[in-house]
Amino acid sequence: MMRKEMRRGLALAVALVLLLSIVLAGCGKSDGGSQEPNGEKKDAGAEKKEEITVSIYDRGNIPAEEGTPVKNRWTDWINENAPVKVNFVAIPRWEEDQKYNTLLASGNVPDLIMNWSPKLRSRLYGQNMLLPLDEWIEKHSPAYKKVLEQYPAMKTLGTRDDGKLYQLGGVAKMEPSLAMWIRADWLKKLNLEVPATTEELFAVMKAFAEQDPDGNNKKDTYGAHLSFVGGKIIENMFGADNAVGWYLNNGAYIHDWDRTAAAAAYKKRMYDAGLVDKDFLTDQNGEKAQQDFVNGRLGVYGVLGVAQPRGFQIFETLKNNNPNAEIIAIPLPKSEFGQFSPEVSPPYSISAVVNKQAKNPEAVMKYIDFLLQDSTQRTLKYGLEDVHWKADANGCPAPIDVEKNSKELSWNFDLSMLAQPISEGDCLDYAATQLNPEKPLEKAYIEIVKQAREVYLSPERPIQQDIDLSTSPELPQDLTLNKETALKAAQDIFAKSIVGGAAYPIDKALTDAKAVWEKGGGIQVDEATAEWYAKNKENILLTKDYYDKK
Repeated sequence: MMRKEMRRGLALAVALVLLLSIVLAGCGKSDGGSQEPNGEKKDAGAEKKEEITVSIYDRGNIPAEEGTPVKNRWTDWINENAPVKVNFVAIPRWEEDQKYNTLLASGNVPDLIMNWSPKLRSRLYGQNMLLPLDEWIEKHSPAYKKVLEQYPAMKTLGTRDDGKLYQLGGVAKMEPSLAMWIRADWLKKLNLEVPATTEELFAVMKAFAEQDPDGNNKKDTYGAHLSFVGGKIIENMFGADNAVGWYLNNGAYIHDWDRTAAAAAYKKRMYDAGLVDKDFLTDQNGEKAQQDFVNGRLGVYGVLGVAQPRGFQIFETLKNNNPNAEIIAIPLPKSEFGQFSPEVSPPYSISAVVNKQAKNPEAVMKYIDFLLQDSTQRTLKYGLEDVHWKADANGCPAPIDVEKNSKELSWNFDLSMLAQPISEGDCLDYAATQLNPEKPLEKAYIEIVKQAREVYLSPERPIQQDIDLSTSPELPQDLTLNKETALKAAQDIFAKSIVGGAAYPIDKALTDAKAVWEKGGGIQVDEATAEWYAKNKENILLTKDYYDKK
């Protein structure tokens, strides 16, 4: 009896201790808990967030004190505010093929693949690595469903040849990206007109190189440049693009060598006539050409980012060095193939796909919708209100401290790859919101941007690409590899001819390039590409449709 009572007493004591611990734990919860971003207390007993993996580009541009691509103030902000826990996977921007080869081999491809490469997305699709998203969007992504409803072109762009939607992206305002700038003050000094044809342009460039337009009594100026954007706009002038090479002709999508050869022949004439820097092939990023331009040595300049801060910074440096310089953006001169515009920033872009092996696609959809929230897009682009920006007179985010933003914000743009810039309205217009027409320098650049929009965003002068670049032919992996290898070899042959003088004429280069293409399996690539277009042409986004969304 005594033992039973002792056991009962011991059990009662244990129960009281357990009860007391539960009460104390409950008190701890009511007084503690972590802090939500809006200042409210978050229940410490709340359900743990679902986890996903997301790729992020590593461009090597993050200040050391700000962290790494996968761990910094903005990835932390995302994980504090997003409905899911995101584990970021760094992808070296210029070595992404190698990185994805490693991830594919190890089975560690991220759930959400944020990527600008149509080639990689086609490869993953061909390997059956992508998740069809139609039902997932319908059931779990009201925000992206709204994008598809408002902009049907995004469904066209996101759908592959099996009729299912795999690719996600954003909608923006169509803007000129590349531009042909010319020194208007040099034209005036030499009594020259704005060139309207390729032959007139050649004559102008020759005068710029030979007639001392800067008046320093030295032969130290170039007509133009062929490195980086300079070479690209010459190709565009002939309706060509060595990165593409396929165009619509009488309803068929064909590999056209004539435009590429014509552009190469023109470049060779420029090179042989001494109108360009002879070392242009080593200036792959255009830095040397940019320095020549801002230092007053270039008459015709191909600029990248004409409607963005980059363009203004180049113009500002030029004017600081050469106060009397006058710049105008001119239409690309007309060639025998017609008149075209240089590349534009398209209104539609594809930037993401989902791994078929993702363990929790619903959580991925939650994250996508979080990225599409206006507050998320604004924060990732402009930073925190009253810390990085304040609303200006137009209600648009205006930087408080440019230097601070450069250090803390300027490098994080890849986190916004799924943003919908169109939602910003007029705030997206750099020239209108960031430049002050009361300041002469900024007023002059506002006019240059206006010129570029007028001459380049016109269906009468379309860009040379007939099909949106995010829509690439669905080719087997072996043909894709053949295409890349043979195209690179053909491009190298044309480059060799441009600098090869009389010993290597363009006609010979064209013959050699075609031979390399055919030997490398190019005939099969051409046939497969034509077949793909014929089969899918009703569901392919054409660039002529851009102009409805200027």
